[in-house]
Amino acid sequence: MTLRLPCPDNDTEYALNPSKIIALGLNYQDHIDETGSERPSEPVLFAKTPNVLIGPDEEIVIPAFLKDCGFGSVVVHYEAELAVVIGRRASGVTPSQAMGHVLGYTCFNDVSQRNLQFSDISGWFRGKSLDTFGPVGPRIVPAGLLPDPHDLSITCRLNGSTVQSSHTSNMLFRIPETIAFISRQITLEPGDIIATGTPAGVGPLSHGDLVEVEIEGIGVLRNSVRDDAGTG
Repeated sequence: MTLRLPCPDNDTEYALNPSKIIALGLNYQDHIDETGSERPSEPVLFAKTPNVLIGPDEEIVIPAFLKDCGFGSVVVHYEAELAVVIGRRASGVTPSQAMGHVLGYTCFNDVSQRNLQFSDISGWFRGKSLDTFGPVGPRIVPAGLLPDPHDLSITCRLNGSTVQSSHTSNMLFRIPETIAFISRQITLEPGDIIATGTPAGVGPLSHGDLVEVEIEGIGVLRNSVRDDAGTG
């Protein structure tokens, strides 16, 4: 699918149609602590498929089939993240070359279905890739207009209350290192998205919620949440 997001650069618009979305897990120490995980020695990568993407003010839809899976309580979490949009093909780049391959930055909500994520034998794939589970926006800020992506406040609000509050300087693996690490193994193409991980404070989403991801210099990504009635 293709999303059209504005760029604050001559009022242009960018058609976002990634071949892949690569996300980082456990990239903030406080989130590592709240999950009881060990600090990784290298970036922890997982995939989200492009069908997850929705834009600002679109609905996050919790699928009806989850109620039939025998989980008892269906658990879906928000995760506020800074996303990097790739602008030039990157294969085997070094950290010093990496930032030259960045188009810009945007907000991302790595919505996660925890029951599937932690029960599937194959790992996180299904729980991270349900339809609508990747809100992005509200705009793409070109790299030249956001000179230091490691110096931004990042916040998540749920129904108006702040639930995540951190700073991108707290990322364990910085963007040049992450791009270089990925590109040694997986070629990054223009439009690909890298979600750089979430800080502490992740929590549940429910029908009727409004979740907002705000990143300094980018804006506020707002999405409401609803249960799928399962009628179609």
